Amino acid sequence: MLSITVADLSPVELQNYLQYAIAPRPIALASTIDKSGRVNLSPFSFFNMFSTNPPICIISPSRRVRDNTTKHSLENLKEVGELVINIVNYSMVQQTSLSSVEYAQGVNEFIKAGFTELPSQLVKPPRVAESPVQFECVVNNIISLGDGPGAGNLVIAEIKLMHINEAVLNKDGKIDQTKMDQVARLGGDWYCRVTKENLFTVEKPNRHIGIGVDALPYNVRNSAVLTGNDLGKLGNLTTLPDDAAIEQFAQSDEIKEILDATIGDSHTRELQLHLKAKNLLTEEKVEDAIKILLM
Repeated sequence: MLSITVADLSPVELQNYLQYAIAPRPIALASTIDKSGRVNLSPFSFFNMFSTNPPICIISPSRRVRDNTTKHSLENLKEVGELVINIVNYSMVQQTSLSSVEYAQGVNEFIKAGFTELPSQLVKPPRVAESPVQFECVVNNIISLGDGPGAGNLVIAEIKLMHINEAVLNKDGKIDQTKMDQVARLGGDWYCRVTKENLFTVEKPNRHIGIGVDALPYNVRNSAVLTGNDLGKLGNLTTLPDDAAIEQFAQSDEIKEILDATIGDSHTRELQLHLKAKNLLTEEKVEDAIKILLM
């Protein structure tokens, strides 16, 4: 494994490593305004939510690595401590990228990128009409992380009002993750798209106390077939099945076929049982999978 002391890297080199490794990153398309009323629009992938109560998001308009200058968004936020965080989806990603061009002070990126200004209700900067979710925010604090090239400035923004396009809601009025079609930043020119095909769920272990991977038998933990993700699913079970449950499951035709075909060949039997368990884990049939693995 390559080990690098960050102090030995230039800011440009370090930025490259960090942005490729710490990804994907959500994108905040932030609209701001200066004291003269001039609007600015700029995307930030140094962005996330950090609190629910109070509802806090942070964006970080970093100093430019090449020349240590600051962005118009940051100057605007120091003058007028209000912004709108517009969430970016796939249908607006090219326009969002265009809005990142370093136009001169006072140039409205809404116009340059072809976005539609929508008046906000509580704050001065306008919203991006094309964005599926928009947060009207006030700035609670701006924390400078340094004065050198690449140094961040944490803009702690408190959400005061949310606007959500009904097209991304489900029948219960909640956001449907499969309808958002969000994008995220990776390293360099790379982005990723969150589609229905690459979405998956992982059951939260804090709903119950899982037995843990360490509670699984040695041959399961060290399986030549099962992956770390497979073991994680098994470790999230609350209990192991008893002998009666295992014996009952072993009477199914499919399992009996494996057992009968591998009489006297323990190695092949274990391999075939583990392969069958892995298929069940792929289908999220975790309780059935552990029964097979304990045979």
